[in-house]
Amino acid sequence: MSGHWQSRPEGGGRIALWLIRTIALYGGRAFGRLCLYPITLYFYLRRAPERAASRQYLQRVLPRPVTAWQVLKHIHCFAATIMDRVYLLARGERAFEIETEGLDMLDAHYARGRGVLLFGSHQGSFEALRAIGARRPDMPLRVLLDKQKTPAMTELLEALAPEVGACVIDASKDGTSVTLAIAEACAQGALVALLADRGRDREALRHADFLGQPAPFPVGPWLLAHTLQVPVVLCFGLYLGGRRYKLVFEPFAERVEIPRHGRGPALDALIARYAQRLEHYVHVAPYNWFNFYDFWQQDLHAPARPDAAVAGERLGA
Repeated sequence: MSGHWQSRPEGGGRIALWLIRTIALYGGRAFGRLCLYPITLYFYLRRAPERAASRQYLQRVLPRPVTAWQVLKHIHCFAATIMDRVYLLARGERAFEIETEGLDMLDAHYARGRGVLLFGSHQGSFEALRAIGARRPDMPLRVLLDKQKTPAMTELLEALAPEVGACVIDASKDGTSVTLAIAEACAQGALVALLADRGRDREALRHADFLGQPAPFPVGPWLLAHTLQVPVVLCFGLYLGGRRYKLVFEPFAERVEIPRHGRGPALDALIARYAQRLEHYVHVAPYNWFNFYDFWQQDLHAPARPDAAVAGERLGA
C-alpha cells in the first residue's frame, strides 16, 4: 500500500464506466445491481492495494476478525453508490428513498445570504447531496471536485447531467483560483460542498485521533473557513442499502476563528472535532467508508505538522 492515494489509477477507466452506465440506464436498476457482483469480484481480485487497505480499515472499525466476505461487501457498497450516481444524475431522486436530518438548520443558515461551507468526507454518496438542489432549486449548490483525478468518471457524470459540470469548482486548479472561486460562490450566497478528510499530495496536514490511531487530515478547509468567515456545516450522505440514503447535516461553527498566534493548537482542536464526528458516522455505517488506501499513512510526501503560518499564507489567510 505504498505511495500517495493520488498515485493510484482510476478504477475501471472509460470503457468500464460507460459499460456500467449502459447497464444501469438500459438494463434497469435490478439488472444493474446483479452485475455489481462480478464487478465487485473483479476489483477484489485485481486491485490488491485497495483490497489490503479495506481489510486494514475494517479491522479497526468492526468488533470481529475481518473475512474476505466483509472486504467484498465493502467494495460492493462502493460499487453500488457509483451506479446510483448514474441514476441520481440521469433520473433524479424519484427512484430512491432519501431521508434528511438537519435540513431546517441548513435552511436557516442559507437564509442569511452569507454562503455556507459544507464539509463532508469520502463516505457514502456525496452525490446524494444534489437531491437538496432538486428539492430546493432556489438554493444554489457548488461542489469542489478534482476533475483530473477521476477524468473518466467526471466525463461520464457531465454527459449524464451537463448542468452539473457548471456547478463544479475544479480542485485540480491552483490554490488561488480555487479559493477565489469558493469565495465568489459564498458571496453569492451559495452552499459550497467539499471533502475535508483526505489530503492532497504535498498538502499541509495535521494529526488527529481516528479509530484508535493518529491520522493526517488536511488543514486547507479550515484555513479557508477562517478566511471566508461563513458558517461551517458537516454533511454526510449515508448509503443504507437498497434504495435508501440518509443525508445528515450538523452545525459545526457559526464562523471559524484561527488566531495568528497559536494557530497550531487551534487547527488541532478543529480537526479533532471533525475527526470525532467522522468516526461516529463511520461506526454508524462502517461499509460506507471509501478511502481505499492506507489512510493513516497518507502523508508520505508532506509533513504532518507543518508551520501553520506558512500553510495559512498559501490560502491567503
